[in-house]
Amino acid sequence: MPLSDFAFYDSVPISDSFLDLSDPARFTPLPESWFLGVADIVDSTGEIARGRYKTVNMVGAAVISAMINALQGRDFPYVFGGDGAGFAVPGEMADTAREALAALQSWAEAEFAITLRAALVSVADIRAVGRDLRVARYAPSSCVDYAMFSGGGLAWAEAQMKAGHRTVPPAGPDAQPDLTGLSCRWSNSPARHGQIVSLVVQPESGSNEADFAVLTQAVLSAAERLERAGHPVSPKGPPMDWPPPGLDIDAHVSRAGGNLLLQKIRLMIGNALIGLLFKTGIRLGQFVPEHYREMVSRNADFRKFDDGLKMTLDCDPATLANITRLLDKAQAQGKIRYGLHVQQEAMMTCFVPSAMSDDHVHFVDGASGGYAQAAAAMRG
Repeated sequence: MPLSDFAFYDSVPISDSFLDLSDPARFTPLPESWFLGVADIVDSTGEIARGRYKTVNMVGAAVISAMINALQGRDFPYVFGGDGAGFAVPGEMADTAREALAALQSWAEAEFAITLRAALVSVADIRAVGRDLRVARYAPSSCVDYAMFSGGGLAWAEAQMKAGHRTVPPAGPDAQPDLTGLSCRWSNSPARHGQIVSLVVQPESGSNEADFAVLTQAVLSAAERLERAGHPVSPKGPPMDWPPPGLDIDAHVSRAGGNLLLQKIRLMIGNALIGLLFKTGIRLGQFVPEHYREMVSRNADFRKFDDGLKMTLDCDPATLANITRLLDKAQAQGKIRYGLHVQQEAMMTCFVPSAMSDDHVHFVDGASGGYAQAAAAMRG
């Protein structure tokens, strides 16, 4: 099979060491025939100020959910950014990606009055302007792995999109992306060791890739001293309250054009039954509540490389001070830009193909602005 199709991503090595991925040599160039898709929310900081960050996270994760369903479960690289997402697909799936991005924009406007913008660009075009798109795979557990990106191509494509170039126009007003499996029924996870810190670090343009690797290794080594490397979700899983805090958002996501009130009622009943199972520990067929909660925590995506470093950490004051010193020094030397946002809780947005298997994925962010606020602080 030619490397232009899905066989390429299957061939990318999977690492179980996040620290190892600070080494640029661990990343594999994508074929030039592939396409990169990016999407984010216009004025996400304004949406956050209006108290809608859970909605912002859900719309950002919807980009990934729609693509997973559109590609019928085939593995492809994607990354969640809080208020948006990026992904790459083989050239033969570019039209499928374009249709999904178009439908997502119309859906976000209709369901949440949120403006989602999107763009699609070929890897060949990225290389033509002197950038690259390389990918690695990191497995937090034996059942799930997440893509990491490097090379500057993702950041360049996002800048092109924000400037109005290479954009994908919205579909018609009745367009419905397939968001099966997307949910947010968990409650927020409170900090256990100090504060939840959302951190965004990017290399300055023209900076040395090796210098950035040395810095990220130092930052990750500092974070490794935290309990579970700063994992913000308890090893027993996040808390669950009833009614779930994201019920209204879940209803908008899952109604697929149906009646909103009826969908809320269905979700209320379904979540009550699920909550009962988790509270009592009763098994339902192959579903074991305690095991599922543990896998939610193990599979959580709380740190990533996407032309930079993003992490959401449960961090004590001393470690935060140490990390900040490292970053301040590198920034003063003109090597990086960074921003961080401190809050008291982490939130989770989930994609669950089946509760009976362990391959469910969970995107973690800070609960009061997270990555979006950290990125805004970096720009400031």
